[in-house]
Amino acid sequence: MDKIKKMLSLNFKTYGQGNPIIILHGLFGTLDNWQTIARQLSEEYLVYLVDQRNHGRSPHTDEFDYPLLAEDLKDFMKSQGMSQATIIGHSMGGKTAMQFAISYPEMVTSLVVVDIAPKAYEGGHQEIFDALLAVDLKKVDSRKQADEQLAVAIPDFGVRQFLLKNLTRNKEGSYQWKMNLPAIYKNYQNILANIIPNEPYTGPSLFISGGRSEYIRKDDESLIMGIFPKAKIVTISGAGHWVHAEAPKALRSEFENFMAGVTS
Repeated sequence: MDKIKKMLSLNFKTYGQGNPIIILHGLFGTLDNWQTIARQLSEEYLVYLVDQRNHGRSPHTDEFDYPLLAEDLKDFMKSQGMSQATIIGHSMGGKTAMQFAISYPEMVTSLVVVDIAPKAYEGGHQEIFDALLAVDLKKVDSRKQADEQLAVAIPDFGVRQFLLKNLTRNKEGSYQWKMNLPAIYKNYQNILANIIPNEPYTGPSLFISGGRSEYIRKDDESLIMGIFPKAKIVTISGAGHWVHAEAPKALRSEFENFMAGVTS
């Protein structure tokens, strides 16, 4: 018997009006990570910020891979009465966006991928997972206490503050993670995996890499062009992996230049 799929009601926020843009966050992230950019783009567009499954305030499931995340996005667009949209995705969200564009090209007017390639990665989050899993939430009475526990393994204050955006109180008043940490950890190899290129996406695409990031390398460009033959690949010097946080003005400028070419 076929398994009946239940459509997830993803958590989202909207800003502005106009042609729709959907923005997808990265691993351990939430829609709040992109609020500044969303507000700026809302001057011209209707911007949707979406929490992907197992992140933010969206539903938790045991299953977690890019075909599922792409299907979530398709269902979300249908629930909002959208037939097409520009899709922006960062890191893990960029892979979701790529998988969606390949799987449902008729629903994508243009694609923007921030600092990720359509390849498999070796990983590099084990220290973060270990630190998060080691936090004893039963002994946490304040965000400061959670920060102190994380600081043992994660000295970078900015990274800790990013992760602590996932901390929230439950109905009983105790702290818990918004994200489904066990499911994310169990499915980590699915997050690192390459996207499945059934057919190339021939629509307009923009790939933005951070100049200080190693996520998109020079030898990845042929892979990108093979799957996204109309891709424009740009690098923002001085930015690391979190391009939207480190160089928001430059990112917006690249996006506006790209969109001007798409609509002209």
